[in-house]
Amino acid sequence: MPVQEADVIPLPTARTDAPPQPTRKLASVTELRPRRAPQSLTDFVRSRLTGDYQVDEFGFDPQLTDTVVLPPLRMIYEKWFRVEVTGEKNLPLDGGALIVANHSGTLPWDAVMTSIAVHDNHPRGKHLRMLGAELVFKVPVLGALARRTGQTLACGADAQRLLRSGELVGVWPEGFKGVGKSFSERYQLQRFGRGGFVATAAKAGVPIIPCSIVGAEEIYPKIADIKPLAKLLGLPYFPVTPFFPLLGPLGAIPLPTKWRIDFGAPIRTDLASPDTADDHGFVLEMAAEVRETIQRTLDSMVAERESVFRG
Repeated sequence: MPVQEADVIPLPTARTDAPPQPTRKLASVTELRPRRAPQSLTDFVRSRLTGDYQVDEFGFDPQLTDTVVLPPLRMIYEKWFRVEVTGEKNLPLDGGALIVANHSGTLPWDAVMTSIAVHDNHPRGKHLRMLGAELVFKVPVLGALARRTGQTLACGADAQRLLRSGELVGVWPEGFKGVGKSFSERYQLQRFGRGGFVATAAKAGVPIIPCSIVGAEEIYPKIADIKPLAKLLGLPYFPVTPFFPLLGPLGAIPLPTKWRIDFGAPIRTDLASPDTADDHGFVLEMAAEVRETIQRTLDSMVAERESVFRG
């Protein structure tokens, strides 16, 4: 996980020659609490016009997330991928935790589905604050939407602030090497970097929750990578699947595989002294333990399922 400074998203300032606009309420992470979503889009629009809503210091807008973003994604979660969740009792009721998951699928649907799994299965409806790659925040519209739905740059300092505030933070240590790996390498974990996520959890004094995701590997079977085109477009890879780019936009529709997301028993990095976060040997050992735990769980889950599409 890259450790670099990220700017907190600034609130837009009004032009001096423009009419006064409703002012959004800025709250710190600790001040912002889950609010009941408006009962209708009419109520949502009214709150936008009056400015009666909050965003936190990272730009997270829970009202927008709950009312506009999650409902259509939840339909995909429930009807298309038919996600089954196990181990939800391992999500802490109070306090922060770092959820570490495997990454796959060519496009990061796994991160989106995991965020819904956390929110809908946590007794208090906590949102998963995901750490994203810098590329995400450079894409017009997508970058702003990512901020508004609770994502922030994969930065150790910001992750620690969220964790110490009692948030559930999600990280995918394989990065682009995981999400962009070929179909022949499915369910084979890539390197977990240098274990920066372990140091982040230890410094924040929170446990690590290993998360294993089965089903995402088959949604876009990647059989090739057009590297010159990827370089031209500034992308980490340009995938070729049996349906994309042959079928154009239709090839971007993910296959309706049956998913299972498992939240494993906490790995208690919070019991270690914060000083151990600077112990390179400790960090590597714990990172290897998390990786091995996820790999064993994936192997077991894949062996148990009878069909990619029926589970």
